[in-house]
Amino acid sequence: MLDFPIWKRLSFWAITLVLALLAIPSIAMLSGSDVPEAFEGYEVNLGLDLAGGSHILLEGETEAVQRERLETMEESVRDALGDAEPPIRIGDVSTANGRLSFMLANPADVDRARELLTPLMNGQGLVREWDLSVLDGNRMVLTPTEEGLETAVDDAMEATVDVIRRRIDELGTREPTILRQGDDRIVVQVPGLEDPEQLKNLLGETAQLEFKLVDANALPSDVAQGIANPGSEIVPYSEDSDFAGQFEAVRRLGGIRGDSLTGAQQSFDAQTNEPVVTIQFDQEGGQRFAVLSTENVGRRFAIILDGAVISAPNFNEPILSGSAQISGGFTTETANNLAIQLRSGALQVPLTIIEERTVGPDLGRDSIVAGAIAMGIGSLLVIGLMIASYGRFGVYATIALGLNVLMVLGIMAFMNTTLTLPGIAGFVLTVGAAVDANVLINERIREERRRGRRVVAAVENGYKEASRAIYDANVTNFIAGVLLFLFGSGPVRGFAVVLIIGLFTSVFTAVTLTRMWVAGWLRGKRPSDINI
Repeated sequence: MLDFPIWKRLSFWAITLVLALLAIPSIAMLSGSDVPEAFEGYEVNLGLDLAGGSHILLEGETEAVQRERLETMEESVRDALGDAEPPIRIGDVSTANGRLSFMLANPADVDRARELLTPLMNGQGLVREWDLSVLDGNRMVLTPTEEGLETAVDDAMEATVDVIRRRIDELGTREPTILRQGDDRIVVQVPGLEDPEQLKNLLGETAQLEFKLVDANALPSDVAQGIANPGSEIVPYSEDSDFAGQFEAVRRLGGIRGDSLTGAQQSFDAQTNEPVVTIQFDQEGGQRFAVLSTENVGRRFAIILDGAVISAPNFNEPILSGSAQISGGFTTETANNLAIQLRSGALQVPLTIIEERTVGPDLGRDSIVAGAIAMGIGSLLVIGLMIASYGRFGVYATIALGLNVLMVLGIMAFMNTTLTLPGIAGFVLTVGAAVDANVLINERIREERRRGRRVVAAVENGYKEASRAIYDANVTNFIAGVLLFLFGSGPVRGFAVVLIIGLFTSVFTAVTLTRMWVAGWLRGKRPSDINI
């Protein structure tokens, strides 16, 4: 009981003091004071309900996933049948009613076409994504399965969450909360955001970039009326373009998508000094772009962003460098936003903002003050009760309580976790729960003294016997905290974080530190009796 080697005492004090020092910047920030320069960057993050910020609820347009799957399948079918030996010619292609159907020029090719298309039915996974049927002898119909569509939507929404997180990280914000809600909704909470409009602009743009050849055979009169040749489609010019209000006819298939980009930066045109966006393709995308530009020198191609043409320049020469430049009447800010969107990737699902609210920092400040007052009053009452009930041992419990609060803040700052309003409630709860262990220990020591045990034996048995109940209770609380963290979201997780950290620190301070202090006092004073 009295055996605490010097190395053990030093290590316990080192752990305590380091974690307590890490709490200094968080205390300064929460109190509204300046954070000491030496501790900058180690303060705890504040959640949306404390720091203010933006809350946005987004809904995905899952119909776009089905349209894109149809377009991708059509291109895959054309490639598979066109590369056959001899090639299988098709015509009368339709994507009506969410199905892909086409006629075979030669009915005798049905079996060969079925064999070539079968590997496409399962896509990249084990789920059967398409059903293939033959009508009227030479019309093949590909119908997406419900299971395949659900899997595609789920994968697209998960990918969209990752893209949103990368875009928000580009803003330099800390600890955003990004969660799926149901099948097609995403909740985004960004604490401390100074420019909510920039966030809305970043999240509202899909950033689907495409390069498609302009249909040189399209008649201007037909284009103006929205009439496209077979295999082409009509795309409007962007509202920010010099040709706003006009349309362009482009080839529907055979272009290049922006998912092969590896980088995008805002820069300036060397000749006009206008803001532009410079993009770089990966190896495969660069090769495809080189082939596209080499085979179509002198022809125009459209740069399409989110279904609108931003420019339609000529291929004056082959572009073999794997990079290109996008211009379209950008300002420096809009060019930088587009570069962020392209770097972080295109949203797999177009999103619509269906709910938005902004929390001001004043409300969070009021919550911090109210929480501090509640914790202060609770602490004073607990301290008074502990000292009145247990004397010197109550003083030890009080000191352990203060160190416990500091250590929780220090660990949260070190782990870069977020403090929310429920987290403050967790702190208030910790004030009462942290002394539970000392109450059990002190009551056990009293009981041992009533049985006639000597002081040292009573204290030793008190800590030993009470520790079993303390560990059992904290293990059950730890399991509850882990479950709250795993299955909860947002504020519930904030409460769970404080609870879990508080369990470890309270056991360390209430059992280990107080035992070390009591052992030092007993070893130095050798009292014949104790007032407890």
